[in-house]
Amino acid sequence: MTTQETSNQGLRDDLAALQIRREPRRRAGVVRRVAKFVLAAVAVGAAGYGLWTLANRPVEVAAAAAEPTTRGALGPLPVLAGSGYVVTGERYVSIGTRIAARIDSFLVEEGDHVRAGDVLVRFDDRDYRAVVTRTTAALEVARANAALAEAEYRRGLALRSKSVVSVQEIDVLRTQAEVARATVAQIEAELEQARVNLDYTVLRAPGDGVVLAKLKEVGEIAVPGGFEGSGDIVRIANLSDLRAELDVNESDLGRVHLGQPAEVVPDAWPERRYAASVVKLYPQVDRQKGTLKVEVRVLEPDAKLLPDMSVRVSFLEPVAPEAADEALVLVPAAAVQRDNAGSFVWRLDGERVARVAVEAIGNSGDRVILAAGGVAAGATVVAEAVQLDAGARVVVRKDPAS
Repeated sequence: MTTQETSNQGLRDDLAALQIRREPRRRAGVVRRVAKFVLAAVAVGAAGYGLWTLANRPVEVAAAAAEPTTRGALGPLPVLAGSGYVVTGERYVSIGTRIAARIDSFLVEEGDHVRAGDVLVRFDDRDYRAVVTRTTAALEVARANAALAEAEYRRGLALRSKSVVSVQEIDVLRTQAEVARATVAQIEAELEQARVNLDYTVLRAPGDGVVLAKLKEVGEIAVPGGFEGSGDIVRIANLSDLRAELDVNESDLGRVHLGQPAEVVPDAWPERRYAASVVKLYPQVDRQKGTLKVEVRVLEPDAKLLPDMSVRVSFLEPVAPEAADEALVLVPAAAVQRDNAGSFVWRLDGERVARVAVEAIGNSGDRVILAAGGVAAGATVVAEAVQLDAGARVVVRKDPAS
């Protein structure tokens, strides 16, 4: 080996000695990857266990027992229901003036109860009093002239009997007396009209009712007539005759008839129920909507029921004697749920629930009437709208008051 080769070999040996071995780092990387995999597997397992635990955790629900009853015990049952609004039997009475005058004062406010003849509004009456005074004076003058004409006519007749005056003069005196009497009658009519106009300066209630609105203010000039009620001053309604008005589809008209009992439930007071009776079926169907307007009269209205209030009307049908003993079941309204397959309830079988198809035939207060056969009397059902699956585990929520 030459000296140069020996030198090169020495350099290679020196370089080899300076190289860092990477084998231990590769082993460390493998260890770290394995550790990460193990940790990920543990996390996935823990998450899966948590999801399994959550999925199998019992759902807390409210529950109630299905209550047995009979069709006869429930009385008339609803056969049709719809939404409408409250109206008055005589509709609203908008009261306007018969004369042109300035409003001096209102003697009522919205919500006041009034009786027929009560004063509602007073107008400025000075012009009309002056007309009455002037016409009264003119009537006195006319009566005096008539008395004079009558006296002259009587004297003329006396003179005519002595042939002192001619027939033509008697005719003139008689005509003057008749004209004087006619003038008196004319001015008496004018005075009566002036007194009527003066009486119109006091606006009175035409009947019993409640003041719904004041349509003008003190100081405004009220004029008779006008377009679209511009001459109206006060609007009242007789709340002793309240009715619910609604539209019934043509296809349902066979289930509605005059005198039929009904029930009215206002949206504002769903706990209040008013007995009613069908009193009017309008004589013409709305062609575009395919409905007929129907009115039911509330038999015993109270202060809670107000005009234009939204209500729910149920038409009832008395129970036939032969069907009075038919067994039915009552459950809370929230217990009955609906989907594309129809109405159903969740029945509790131990800790699990079973879906049971039911036939709802009406409402009784806050409960739904079910035909017997779906849910047995005494069975426990979920009494709230909750998303469940058949066979899901549940636990009945305890009443805090118990």
